[in-house]
Amino acid sequence: MREYVILTDSMSDTPKYIREKYDIGYVKARVSFDGKDIPASTDWEHISAKEFYDTMRRGTRIVTSQVPSEEFLRVYKECAAAGKDVLYIACSSGLSGSINAATAMAKEFVEQHPEMKIVCVDALISCKGQMMVTLKAAELRAQGKSIDEVAAYIEANRYKFHQFGTVENLEYLRRAGRVTATAAFFGNIFGVKPIILSDELGRNNAVKKVKGRKSSLIEIVNMMKQIPIDPENKTIWVGHADCIEDAEFIKDLLIKEMPGVSVEIDVIGPQIGASCGPGMMGIYMLSTESRIK
Repeated sequence: MREYVILTDSMSDTPKYIREKYDIGYVKARVSFDGKDIPASTDWEHISAKEFYDTMRRGTRIVTSQVPSEEFLRVYKECAAAGKDVLYIACSSGLSGSINAATAMAKEFVEQHPEMKIVCVDALISCKGQMMVTLKAAELRAQGKSIDEVAAYIEANRYKFHQFGTVENLEYLRRAGRVTATAAFFGNIFGVKPIILSDELGRNNAVKKVKGRKSSLIEIVNMMKQIPIDPENKTIWVGHADCIEDAEFIKDLLIKEMPGVSVEIDVIGPQIGASCGPGMMGIYMLSTESRIK
């Protein structure tokens, strides 16, 4: 069995220490603002997270783009030179076209390198949920599973990775085309916060609305409590867009309301953050049940 690289992308918000610990590859999407076009790096080497989110708070519009085909080609060439195959765990096709670029480039590349296998799997979730899917793939690889076995597992179980999220300000979703200007205007005036879940097609949907920031944070924890957590993976990831105090509040609440869980906190990267804005909060878990339809 040939060795293979497990690959993720900017939209998974996988920090460097996790990628290094689990030997995970990484391709970067792009963000543009103030006349600059930079990689959407979760390592924040081009701009700090604080500066990035403060830029948004000042009213600067940030434009995102998917992972370029050239970025996939670069990684494919590196893996081919090392004699390794590639398993790419892609951001949900319901949110990004990166998997299409990866698949098209893979088909072209394998025609020239028939000894190589490149498998692209749609995680059908983004952010820390996609990261958790990728970590599961790395765990299975460490157990000796083949690239096809891991891909099959992910495709069969990806619906069990859940997201519960909310945003602080609807204006950023309006800029990203996710809500209407009218809804954003009145929502912000009356303090309405959407509760956002990822569905079985990997799309983000507002399933209910609550009034007030604290109420929205409590609600996403309450909704998470209603589904059974996987007994073999009780780690919950909390992703925040430059609102660490709220993330700590969520962590304390999760530990209190869901005894036995482990909670990890990390900042949300520029690609997801650009669409949701500062104050976005997401919690992610692996359940024994599938997501909503």
